Amino acid sequence: MRKNILWAVTVIAAVLIQTTWLDAIRLQGVLPDLTLLLVVFFAVTDGEERAMFTGVLGGIYQDVASEAVLGHHVLCNIVAAYVIGKLSRRLVLDHPVVKVGLVAAASLLHGALYLSIQYVQYPALPVLHRVLNSVVPGAFYNALVTPIVFGILAWMFARRQEPLPQGSAG
Repeated sequence: MRKNILWAVTVIAAVLIQTTWLDAIRLQGVLPDLTLLLVVFFAVTDGEERAMFTGVLGGIYQDVASEAVLGHHVLCNIVAAYVIGKLSRRLVLDHPVVKVGLVAAASLLHGALYLSIQYVQYPALPVLHRVLNSVVPGAFYNALVTPIVFGILAWMFARRQEPLPQGSAG
């Protein structure tokens, strides 16, 4: 129960930070997507179910804060959570570069899906311009901050190893 409360507080804190203080580290108009980083972290550590719940909770707030149609970020986060959760089961996740690659892949998937939804609604949207000026740099920025964010989250959600019962062979 304590882990679930910590999870919910972490997701809410991340989306609040994303929409308020994160403007201080904006580079060339691009910000890291903390919600997507949380989605990938939980997809890797806890599986796609918790990652999808993270995507729903964070996505709703992102949609409300960005004045987007309710559900765009939610859908993109859920798809990214499912794909990365399934993919991470087949990968050896011991090396940090693999996690950085998963974040970059999730960012590109999220950005491509979000732009596809926007393009269906607004066909005059300059999609290639948006891909080159926000999706690709955003994926790079997310990948760049992955070790820091994942380190903090791993520390917060550290799993306590229970000692073996006495008399059992290790």
